[in-house]
Amino acid sequence: KLDAESAALAVALKFENVSLVTNAMVERLIPAPDGRRIAAIEYVKGGELRRVTPAIVVLAAGAVNSAAILLRSAGGPCPNGIANRSDAVGRYFMQHNSTALVAIDPRWRNDSVYQKTLALHDYYFDDGEGGPPLGNVQLVGKVSGPVFKAALPYVPGFALDWLASHSVTWGAFSEDLPDPESRVRVNGRTIISDWRKTNLAAHQRLIAKMKERFRAAGFPLVLSRAWDQRTPSHQCGTVRMGADAANAPLDIWCRAHDHENLFVVDASFLPTSAAVNPALTIAAQALRVADHMIRTEFHA
Repeated sequence: KLDAESAALAVALKFENVSLVTNAMVERLIPAPDGRRIAAIEYVKGGELRRVTPAIVVLAAGAVNSAAILLRSAGGPCPNGIANRSDAVGRYFMQHNSTALVAIDPRWRNDSVYQKTLALHDYYFDDGEGGPPLGNVQLVGKVSGPVFKAALPYVPGFALDWLASHSVTWGAFSEDLPDPESRVRVNGRTIISDWRKTNLAAHQRLIAKMKERFRAAGFPLVLSRAWDQRTPSHQCGTVRMGADAANAPLDIWCRAHDHENLFVVDASFLPTSAAVNPALTIAAQALRVADHMIRTEFHA
């Protein structure tokens, strides 16, 4: 399998004009006096505060940290934070409503080592009865006894080994809808998450539907447990894109409405969360934004 390191970073580092600074932490972005551009980036490496002055800044620290960096950069012409004229930075925080489903059949043994990947989208667009969309369900891989132990520390190991060998584990995911009061804030170096869950009725309906289907398929016992904030699923939305600068920090090319040389290209830009892993959507948008940058910023 390819990942960002092997498919992109390792290739980029072969060019003489590409360098990578590791073991460093970005402190803040510094705007120009008129606020229209980002003039510099301050970061700490080895206990020393350093500064770089790029022509173009691409922020891709993830939905939580990208928002935190922008908010921590408040000051001067940007009293509410960088790219935050709309007061939307940090708001609309979303992560999928997620639940683990363990379908158990004592009469059957699951001997898989590398379990197949399978996803069910039967209820993605509606509930099968003309009602609202519920979400998707997918296998989460072969779960072993020790993995179950992390979630169920009070259960004896032999019982969890038995459970792992007589079950199939699924993940159920439903969309978390955008809410401006669901947000990430900062207090100095501390990041504060105030996640306001939405669409829970649809998620509970999805779980009930799938329990019915698993029992009908021959699994007499189906257990479920919600994944809470300790196991986040696909955080997004905190630096959303939109055509109106009054409501969104970024335009459709992930360029900040307020700063012509700042792009934010990670899960932050997503205005909605859908009910599937957004990784490929983010990668596709990154390629699209890069092509746009080549046409508009590097034509000279």
